[in-house]
Amino acid sequence: MAEKTDLPAQAGKRTQKSINFPEVKLKDVLAAFWRGIKPKKWLLFILVTSMILGNVVTIITPLFYKQFFDVISAGVGDKTIIAKQLLQIIFWVLGFNGLFWIFYRICTIANNKYEPEVMASLKQQSYDYMMSHSYSFFANSFAGSLVQKINRFSRAFERLTDDLVWNLLPLAVRIISILVVVFFINKWIDLVILVWTIIFLSFNIGFSRWKLKYDIKAAAIDSVATGYLSDTISNQNSIQLFNGFNFESHGYKKVTDEQAKITKFAWNLDAVIEGGQAFLSFVIEFALFYFAIKYWQQGLITIGVFVLLQVYIVNIISQLWGFTRLVRDVYQCYADSKEIVEIMLLPHEIKDVPHAKELVINKGEIEFRNLGFSFNKSRKALENVNLIIKPGEKIALIGPSGAGKTTFVRLLLRLYSPTSGKILIDGQDISEVTQGSLRKNISMVPQDPVLFHRTLAENIAYGKRDAKKEEIEEAAKSAHCDDFIANLPYKIDTYVGERGIKLSGGERQRVAIARAILKNAPILVLDEATSSLDSNSEMLIQDALNCLMRNRTTIVIAHRLSTIQKMDRIVVIDDGRIIEQGSHQELLANENSLYKKLWELQAGGFLKDTDKEESFDKAQDESSDSEGKEEDDEGDGAKAKMVNF
Repeated sequence: MAEKTDLPAQAGKRTQKSINFPEVKLKDVLAAFWRGIKPKKWLLFILVTSMILGNVVTIITPLFYKQFFDVISAGVGDKTIIAKQLLQIIFWVLGFNGLFWIFYRICTIANNKYEPEVMASLKQQSYDYMMSHSYSFFANSFAGSLVQKINRFSRAFERLTDDLVWNLLPLAVRIISILVVVFFINKWIDLVILVWTIIFLSFNIGFSRWKLKYDIKAAAIDSVATGYLSDTISNQNSIQLFNGFNFESHGYKKVTDEQAKITKFAWNLDAVIEGGQAFLSFVIEFALFYFAIKYWQQGLITIGVFVLLQVYIVNIISQLWGFTRLVRDVYQCYADSKEIVEIMLLPHEIKDVPHAKELVINKGEIEFRNLGFSFNKSRKALENVNLIIKPGEKIALIGPSGAGKTTFVRLLLRLYSPTSGKILIDGQDISEVTQGSLRKNISMVPQDPVLFHRTLAENIAYGKRDAKKEEIEEAAKSAHCDDFIANLPYKIDTYVGERGIKLSGGERQRVAIARAILKNAPILVLDEATSSLDSNSEMLIQDALNCLMRNRTTIVIAHRLSTIQKMDRIVVIDDGRIIEQGSHQELLANENSLYKKLWELQAGGFLKDTDKEESFDKAQDESSDSEGKEEDDEGDGAKAKMVNF
């Protein structure tokens, strides 16, 4: 089996390579279930009590059948009297069957309320905890696998509850009750039943525990297959454009073939268990009747005892047969729940300190003090960064790809925690304020906005969810969204598709700008906010951005240097350090300025005439399509690093 686990193990390392999950034991899974059960424990009490009483009734009822056949087999006396006795017996049977019916109806009603509500609670708890994990956690996880883990967690609870309440509990009650009843009839027959039950249970528990590791592998490869499927579906357009169908089809086939091998092996083990059960069932039936005949021959038991034993043995076998599936399900539930419980036991990388205060912004001054950040020991993103941004100041961050610009902003938003140093806003350390209040006071327009599969109005209002429709429409107009909204079938109430796929890149960016306008936060971050716009749209949006930046502390990550000339200050970052800063003119006046070299290199690469600054914007429009995605590249050599803006 070692070969069979290579693929999922490698896939797991690929998708979650930097996440060190804690070890999860069965008690951890049960504790996670209990958190969902606890608010509904009164329903569980009703369910369990009714189930116990109902199953006690099912053991008492066969005693009347024993009496019934003993009366018939005696055959002595007036048949009218015998018939009267028999009628009394069947009325008792009817009464106990009625009790059984009532108890089971109570169980059904309680269960139908209990399970769905607890399942909803478990989904909510796992969702809430998972969504509070850091940016790094989601960057190292497949979205499809996370969805699968939450759904499997609630389904595992449903299956476990059904097995424990409707199978294990009745089995325990019936076996104990049967052993008590038979003991008073014949203790040696009772001993045979007890020994056989112990052997049966030991065989099933031992085999199922040994099989657990294969159930866990089956659950793991299922997550890998789901993640692979989600990843390829999300990137279907890239697969078409790069002719990757055969490659991805072969990759998915490898995963599904591996899943089929593990599943087939697990099912073969189930067949072994069922074969063992059948053999033990034949043995107990033979043994019971063998000893019963001996004792009947000696006059120690009656014909009714044969009937009682037959009813009881059929009852026990049917319940124990279910017990095998129950044991498998318990361990399968553990395997299915293990991955989401790992996530729920994983401490949040970024969390509010105890008694964190709300961030209060009066001016909007931002200070980066001795700031350092490393993704790991060998990769430093920022080192000893010191920068003060004055209230209302507009600064631009420029630098080669991988220089640390995006990391700089993510630290401000507390998507990462600094390795050293601190960030202060109006003198308040952002690590000591609530994350909610921090992000409430910062608006961000990303380079590649991702929208919800909701209406345009809902997406624009996401930063201010109590906004009135008039406010939303005004923000959309300010961001010039009305140009394309007018052509949509349901106008501002049109659904934009998953991740906003029904809109163009420029339209999505305008929606993101409208969202920032409506949010109206005192601090603004623009990550190349006009990179997906054509020249005409950019001119319109630039007006909106100028209004948006007014009286706000603004940080602009710039790739096209032509867009930042009017910034109050330009900060140049290289290799995680601030190497120079100043206004556009100040930096150009310095012959040794890296910014000047980059400006000339970027402009000179496209322009033919001597007036580079006048013609720069036109050249940038022609090249903008090749520049939008370079922030995430590492760069290939020093020269490439210089031009990748």
